[in-house]
Amino acid sequence: MCGIAGTYKFRSQAAADHTAVERMTASMSHRGPDDHGVHIDGSVGLGHRRLSILDLSNRGRQPMTTKDGRYVIVYNGEIYNYVERRRELEAGGYGFQTDTDTEVLLALYAQYGAKCLERINGMFAFAVWDSVEGELFLARDRVGIKPLYYAETRDGLVFASEIKSLLASQEVSAQVAIPAIDRYMTYGYVPGADTLFNGIKKLRPGFALRANSMGLTTEAYWDLKYVPNLHRSAEETADELRALLINAAEIHMRSDVPIGVFLSGGLDSSAMVALLAEAGVRDLKTFSVAYHEAQYDETRYARIVADHFHTDHHELYIDPKDFLECIPRFVWHMDEPVTEAAAISLYLVAKLLREHVTVALSGEGADELFAGYAIYQYMQWIEHYRKIPEGVRNSVIAPLLGATGHTKIRKYLRLARQPLEERYLGVSLHDVGYKDILYTNEFREVIHAHPCRDSLAESYSKTRGDDVLTRMLYSDLKGWLVDDLLIKADKMTMANSVELRVPFLDYRLVEFAATVPSGMKIRNGQVKWILKEAMKDRLPREIVTREKVGFPTPLALMFQRDLSGYLRELLLSEQCLNRMYFHRHAVERLIEEHVSQRHDHHKVLWQLVVLEEWHRQFIDQNTCGIAA
Repeated sequence: MCGIAGTYKFRSQAAADHTAVERMTASMSHRGPDDHGVHIDGSVGLGHRRLSILDLSNRGRQPMTTKDGRYVIVYNGEIYNYVERRRELEAGGYGFQTDTDTEVLLALYAQYGAKCLERINGMFAFAVWDSVEGELFLARDRVGIKPLYYAETRDGLVFASEIKSLLASQEVSAQVAIPAIDRYMTYGYVPGADTLFNGIKKLRPGFALRANSMGLTTEAYWDLKYVPNLHRSAEETADELRALLINAAEIHMRSDVPIGVFLSGGLDSSAMVALLAEAGVRDLKTFSVAYHEAQYDETRYARIVADHFHTDHHELYIDPKDFLECIPRFVWHMDEPVTEAAAISLYLVAKLLREHVTVALSGEGADELFAGYAIYQYMQWIEHYRKIPEGVRNSVIAPLLGATGHTKIRKYLRLARQPLEERYLGVSLHDVGYKDILYTNEFREVIHAHPCRDSLAESYSKTRGDDVLTRMLYSDLKGWLVDDLLIKADKMTMANSVELRVPFLDYRLVEFAATVPSGMKIRNGQVKWILKEAMKDRLPREIVTREKVGFPTPLALMFQRDLSGYLRELLLSEQCLNRMYFHRHAVERLIEEHVSQRHDHHKVLWQLVVLEEWHRQFIDQNTCGIAA
């Protein structure tokens, strides 16, 4: 796990600036504290920060060059099947000088070019410079576990693992893409290829980019297609799934440094511990985080798993003071606003974990593959409800349900008026109604004048004709998972120089999940039914049968109590209100209603907090310097 950066002045062919590349790599030293390097070849400059995981000697230093000097690579990630690919290359006569997966990837590119992507299983973002063809090739892994940002400049291209590194090049300035704020307020992040920085883009998962004298081109090399296997029994499906999981866990353990597991006590992280135990791993270290409020403390379940598998277990309790002090650092490390309060918990537990190990495994991705969220069921029920004749719905059923006065029922009755593409925008399901009262007229005019491309519409168009659950899963795989969960996981662990691995997102498991019929993912009111079937004999019963609670953070309570003063001071400040995005009276009302416990507005208040802190960190300072 590392950080990569570079520049290619393909338009002007001016010499690359060694000092600029040094600045870019220095800005993300947390991603690679063990070593760093820069390679300059005319108009190309490549930089690297190394976190040593395989072959800890300096032979693994990057940028790395082929023996003939033609190709140079900078690479962030892990190729889990590098052992098998190395054997194939050695059988063909290739002689290796290191024990790294970096050299295997470089050799594969030298032999197969872009088609090497079909032969590797891993998480990665890399760039290869071909000095003969004068072409720079960038690629990001299939699912988007590792980030990769880029921007076109007057001279050509800059790219990096983090946005702050692009800003450090001084070829890109920190300017707000104001229309994208509306996307952020809708989703809690900016989906797709765009970011909240004007002109800075993400290379999308499963895509590659080429830069040469002709300019930039991007192309997809992988996508997921859902083809349910209706002839395979549930028992056979569970057996195949379990075998794949065990193999994925085994190859994700390849490392020359100690490995631990983030253990929440939920099904997914507990399954990781069970699978590693089945693979023969002993003396495993596990790590949990919790808050002192009883309803946000899952440590009891984590202890059940830790005791069952005899792990060396560690727990971290967080209080509101810890949370508040961490907000500026969380925003700085995230690069752009992402409404994911659990990221702060992950940052703090990763800090604890780094005292013991360098690599950690987590259960990220299982929910998006095997339908682990209750909202998927709600959306399916709404779809069934929408099939009832409209007259009956409006005159009989809706009035009866609405009369219950239940807030959630009323919410879903409102959603039922919309087709799936409009009502389901992701797992977090932010209430977009807030925008009506929050937005100023000036802000609304900018949004209407410069509409953003809707990346979720593209996802839904690709699954037109599929069942409702499949359409939601694909949408979340392309949006929520990559632009919220995975970006949080990468940034918060790498902030502490920890490599995070996510075995559930081994691409073979992702493709296998797409063959599992929706009826095996949710069955008899149970989400993730097939995964529970695969793991039911490997885990304590309390873990398999418990309801999913996610990664709980007591934001609502903190905003009512300890952080209420912080809310007012930040969101009602002249500095914040002068941005002219939101009405003062609307923000004031949300705070007062929440603090007085008349309504729960913690989600939208957190969105506003993160957005304002981001402006102060990046836009107001126009710098990439870290917050104190």
